[in-house]
Amino acid sequence: MKLVRYGRPGKEKPGLIDCENKLRDLSGVVTDITAEVLCDKGLAKLAKLDWAKLPLVRGKPRFGVPLAQVGKFIAIGLNYSDHAAEAGMAEPKEPIVFMKATSCLSGPDDPVMLPKGSKKTDWEVELGVVIGSVTRYVTEKDALSHVAGYCIVNDLSERAYQLEMGTQWDKGKGCDTFGPVGPWLVTRDEIAQPQKLAMWLDLNGQRAQTGNTKTMIFKVAKIVSYVSRFMTLMPGDIITTGTPPGVGMGMKPQRFLKAGDTMQLGIEGLGVQQQTVVAYSKD
Repeated sequence: MKLVRYGRPGKEKPGLIDCENKLRDLSGVVTDITAEVLCDKGLAKLAKLDWAKLPLVRGKPRFGVPLAQVGKFIAIGLNYSDHAAEAGMAEPKEPIVFMKATSCLSGPDDPVMLPKGSKKTDWEVELGVVIGSVTRYVTEKDALSHVAGYCIVNDLSERAYQLEMGTQWDKGKGCDTFGPVGPWLVTRDEIAQPQKLAMWLDLNGQRAQTGNTKTMIFKVAKIVSYVSRFMTLMPGDIITTGTPPGVGMGMKPQRFLKAGDTMQLGIEGLGVQQQTVVAYSKD
């Protein structure tokens, strides 16, 4: 299934994309795409629905983050060897774990706002993993059974904040609008092998990133197992799993985002996002 939330910011309704790529309203079945929906029992209930009887949604409404009440937004750094090389950093021996503020979450096509005074805002197409059940000390063998589904994340980063202002990467990762997620959450039954997904990002119509999840240093099962050693993962938590090469920091000369730029990014089977970059505004 492809689960979505659609409508104005803060007023989103639950929905799904049917087999004809039409948007159907789920608000008569569930109040929102919450932890109760993301568990195996909740997803099984939705899978049994006769989708043709769900109301069609007309027009082209805005999509929001495809799940509500995200508890933790966890990220993995330098998880592609070729990206580590372009960043001039050593390939990690263990997963690099940091947090993105949940206040940075935004819809997949919402504008990306440059932080006040930003000079080095960068892009990163990434595979997002959505947790579906309480997960602690899970083995790699069982880890994927705790995943509700997958989505696209643009892990936007202000590199000066991230790398030139101490050791806490979080400072460059959690600015407002720095976490576009969606357009939809694809349940794990539709993604049989999360390590064989092509991914890409275009900047102003020109290809910047091309990659595949098969080149991850630490695979999805390893990441879920590893993170669950240090914190209990809860239904609705998102883990974004690293980016392939082609970020602005790695270009020669370096290239960073400016107002008016557009990004389009996609992952095989998970849809496409598109964002326009805007200048900082306090409103």
